[in-house]
Amino acid sequence: MSASSTTSGAGTRRAEDIPVAGQWRAGGGERLRCVDPASGRVIATVAGADPADVDAAARCGARVAAEPGWRDMLPHERARLLARVAELIERDREELALLQTRNTGKTLTETRALVASAAGTFRFYAAALETSEGVVTPPRGQHLALSVHEPIGVVGAVTPWNSPIASDAQKLAPALAAGNAVLLKPAEVTPLVSLALARLLEEAGLPQGLVSVLPGPGSVVGDAVVRHPLVGKVSFTGGTSTGRAIGRVAADKVMPLSTELGGKSPTIVCADADIDQAVAGVLFGIFSSSGQSCVAGSRIFVHEEVYAEFTDRLVAAARQLRVGPGTDPATQVGPLVTAAHRDRVAAMVDRAREEGAEVLCGGHIPETGRLGSGAYYLPTLLAGLANDAKTCQEEIFGPVGVVLPFGGEDDLVAQANDTVYGLACGIWTRDYRTAWRLARRIEAGTVWINTYKQFSIATPFGGTKASGVGVEKGTEGIKAYMRQKSVYFGLDPDPIPWAGLQG
Repeated sequence: MSASSTTSGAGTRRAEDIPVAGQWRAGGGERLRCVDPASGRVIATVAGADPADVDAAARCGARVAAEPGWRDMLPHERARLLARVAELIERDREELALLQTRNTGKTLTETRALVASAAGTFRFYAAALETSEGVVTPPRGQHLALSVHEPIGVVGAVTPWNSPIASDAQKLAPALAAGNAVLLKPAEVTPLVSLALARLLEEAGLPQGLVSVLPGPGSVVGDAVVRHPLVGKVSFTGGTSTGRAIGRVAADKVMPLSTELGGKSPTIVCADADIDQAVAGVLFGIFSSSGQSCVAGSRIFVHEEVYAEFTDRLVAAARQLRVGPGTDPATQVGPLVTAAHRDRVAAMVDRAREEGAEVLCGGHIPETGRLGSGAYYLPTLLAGLANDAKTCQEEIFGPVGVVLPFGGEDDLVAQANDTVYGLACGIWTRDYRTAWRLARRIEAGTVWINTYKQFSIATPFGGTKASGVGVEKGTEGIKAYMRQKSVYFGLDPDPIPWAGLQG
């Protein structure tokens, strides 16, 4: 399943084609050049979608979702299709991982984990669908009342470039389990693994046209998905400014919306922390995924009693991280997704210098050797800034962390919560009382204690404040893509007395 594949279970097709309204064909939008960020070489060209493709996909999706073959499919039958998707992902796991590494720059270790996560997500929602139940509510009169959930119809799923296959699965699996059609809009720079996943959905036996994949610029294709009158819900993962714009459209449409947006997550190292564990955990929290993670622990608060020791050890360890292409098994920190994004990160570090930051390590683009032709930026740690500096308030989305000392707990909580974001937090301490107290006081959707970036599809995930609205994952994830309906059965043999009629 390479980027240039021309065959699948459905027959021969051109490598640049995309699945729109039940057909693999060239989209009407601009051609998208997919670049390997480790080398700067073009690895594939994809025919992007345009608003006309979105319209065709939405109309086809609405029609297919309403057909009895899908609409009336029993839950265990739909679950069987989702389980088959999981099997196919696992069958092609190495090819999918390599494809994602080539398109995103992520290490193979990480992309293998993301592929496994995608398979697990489809399997989880298959199981959740098998066991989902309606509710008979307690009677408060002569009636039997049921609360049932029904599919929305057509939903839009807009996914980011930093973990495409896992993000795709977290939206596709529950939306399909709920009985919807899906318009999947992957990031324009990383569409390849989303297109590969579409082939597997087709091979698993999902109805043609139920899922369309519509790569292209968010300002064009994503906007068309969000605004389309047949789209009844949007799930968006991406930047906060875009999320706000989508929210305004959703408000005008009176449409449900779930968003996972930006973060500036605090990582807290208490005075009693196990320093070995904390150094390893903080390194992983900020530098894995090359820092391109919404939950990256980018503000590193360290108690003043251990600040010097911890910072020295953290810097020494950061300097030893192995930077290189994701296909190298030794690599820990791969390239950033594009040269343009790398340059944006570099510019933000330059601004940090202007704010008075001390660069403890990294802080520049490698320009020689095997790293010279890729979109690399060295793991960077900064110090000497106050929490209200722009560098400490704005999401950098790269391998850049800021070390900040703190004294008392109230001061720590005030600083940690002094941000527009509220996505995640890490706490390193040996005292479970301290851990519990801080976990409840920090404004964040997820808190990790003596670990970081651990996820479970069974556990809801979401943010607060400008980090998003709603949650993904968990058994309630299916209902997030459904409408609730109440059904009453009258049990009283006599007519309703209001009209004064006799039985």
